Amino acid sequence: MIFDEFHVLERNLHSDLALALCLDAQRGLREDLKLLVMSATLDGDRVAALLDAPVVRSEGRSYPIATHYLPCDPEGALEEVVASAVLRTLSETEGDLLVFLPGAAEIRRTEARLRQHGESPSFELCPLYGDLPFEQQQQAILPSRAGKRKVVLATPIAETSLTIEGITTVIDSGWQRVPRFDPRSGLTRLETVRVSRASAEQSAGRAGRLGPGVCYRLWGEGTQQGLVPYNVPEILEADLMPLALELANWGVSDATTLTWLDPPPASAQAQARDLLQQLQALDESGRITPLGQEMAALPLHPRLAHMLVQASVRGSAALACDVAALLSERDPLRQLEGERRCDFGLRLEALHAHRREGNRGARAYGADPAACAAAERASRQWRHLLKVQADDTAIDEQEVGLLLALAYPDRVAQRRKAGEGRYRLSNGRGARLLTECASAPEHLVAASLDGRGEESRIFLATPMAVELLEQAMPERITWQEVVGWDRASGTVVAREERRLGSLVLAQRALSQADPQRIVEGMLDGIREMGLESLPWSEEARQLQARLLALRQWLPKESWPDCTDEALLVGLEGWLSPYLNGMSRREHLAKLNLAEILRNSLDWDKLQRLEQAAPTHLQVPSGSRKKLTYSNDGAPPVLAVKLQELFGLAETPAVADGKVAVMLHLLSPGQRPIQVTRDLNSFWNNTYAEVKNQ
Repeated sequence: MIFDEFHVLERNLHSDLALALCLDAQRGLREDLKLLVMSATLDGDRVAALLDAPVVRSEGRSYPIATHYLPCDPEGALEEVVASAVLRTLSETEGDLLVFLPGAAEIRRTEARLRQHGESPSFELCPLYGDLPFEQQQQAILPSRAGKRKVVLATPIAETSLTIEGITTVIDSGWQRVPRFDPRSGLTRLETVRVSRASAEQSAGRAGRLGPGVCYRLWGEGTQQGLVPYNVPEILEADLMPLALELANWGVSDATTLTWLDPPPASAQAQARDLLQQLQALDESGRITPLGQEMAALPLHPRLAHMLVQASVRGSAALACDVAALLSERDPLRQLEGERRCDFGLRLEALHAHRREGNRGARAYGADPAACAAAERASRQWRHLLKVQADDTAIDEQEVGLLLALAYPDRVAQRRKAGEGRYRLSNGRGARLLTECASAPEHLVAASLDGRGEESRIFLATPMAVELLEQAMPERITWQEVVGWDRASGTVVAREERRLGSLVLAQRALSQADPQRIVEGMLDGIREMGLESLPWSEEARQLQARLLALRQWLPKESWPDCTDEALLVGLEGWLSPYLNGMSRREHLAKLNLAEILRNSLDWDKLQRLEQAAPTHLQVPSGSRKKLTYSNDGAPPVLAVKLQELFGLAETPAVADGKVAVMLHLLSPGQRPIQVTRDLNSFWNNTYAEVKNQ
């Protein structure tokens, strides 16, 4: 088995998976299988270690390339910087130019900027990106016409995959667009990032295929030193649903049992398996189901494969092929940069119009005929696989919504509030329609959205009839008991909810709820409101302070931590037995916290508490005076009239005599005279002065 073009720049999910499966087959099925991995940019040492194989190197013919940098990183719009560099380079060099830009949008803007300088008789502009019609791509690849220089504006598709005739000069913008998958949202988004050093070298090499060449890098040499060495392999940042389905079809439920150059991330694997189980492609053990095997047989993402398989059962396979094609190809209604119309149904109408009337039909909907033609080719391919004919009857909007829900059950959305375009998705995330979308139905399916922030932007959607989804996927919608704290009413509510994931479709009161769950709801409410929501008496707070004081004064005696924070964390242990029969905030007033805290101590601890941190002290007058404790471990305060201490020579103490009491000495009229912890010194030094006042 030969793996050719195993570039460090192009290590995609499929090549990594294929190599892992070949190694698995070699180890368990075919010991005679020989593996050969080849590339001009191979990460040779790592691959050799993986295969336990030698490295064979062959130096090919190469031509020198003169590389030029800008004095510093440029400022301003990228299309302005690139257009200026193209015009300057045309005047300084000969031959055709290959210009690398991150994506089609930048190519179109750069092309428009260059055309503003007027059509030049000496060169022609040739854009090159994946969504272009085949004829235009061929125009960029084939030799330029006699007497004309060619300027190819390309995405990184031309970095390694294509040979373009006549290129002697490369202009590299230094930016690329890469997909980044977010397991938290289950969405893949495109990010524009700096190229890697390896990518920059590969791009420059395009100028030296036929002879000596020139590469202009539109960044400074300081930035060059800071570039990452290699692109991140796709397997580390991709949606792993296709990989997880392939592995299950191979008989592997745990990817860690295979040998990988870079193992797929555990979080992305878990998210992929969870979604495949939602689609019933995997069972609870992670083994592939018969439905999953049907999905794996189709050359589509598992979401779309699930939609096609289920649509075949429903008799709407032809419509599903159109839906899958529009989701897989370029959006036919996004002709102008930044212009979006959310309604997915408009795309279907444009596709059907193009099928009936050709380019004129597509243009009647403001659609791009080339994009419609690409979608039609894809739909035709899948109709051929499913052995169905095109269906040009009126589009059933509700059926479209169901088909999209079969592909994206986690993106069924429920409107938060009438008249607003803000939604909650069944996966729990928030989302909102773009302002260009005129209406906001109660339920919809988001076919395309981003994963930025807490509230995603919905780019494509269609209304959804929940009743149809319940018929097609009854296991997705269930009645669930919900017992929990309701902040608005300050009560524990008990109800049954008809739920689709995080969406509540209907609800009804629960006549009888588990008492323990009501207690748990009250505990949740106390956590939310804070410990101050409990009826703290002076006695309870003083008991808390005494326990905290002994925890500091007598650390070897293991006094419990009863700070507010600790009590809140341990609510179940000390408070839950007293919440039976309570379901409202007002019911908490019945609690006797002092008694509850005392009951959390055993008999020995209670006796020790009274001995080491008593509530009162008896003074020489015979009175029992209250001690006041504080939570910070400071000495307790004893406020007492001076005359009541006559005959007491030394300061009273607590905690087995370790902590002297803070005496607040009062006059007969209860006015403060002196604060002291040294009563003996007071009698000897200060009392005479106080006596004479």
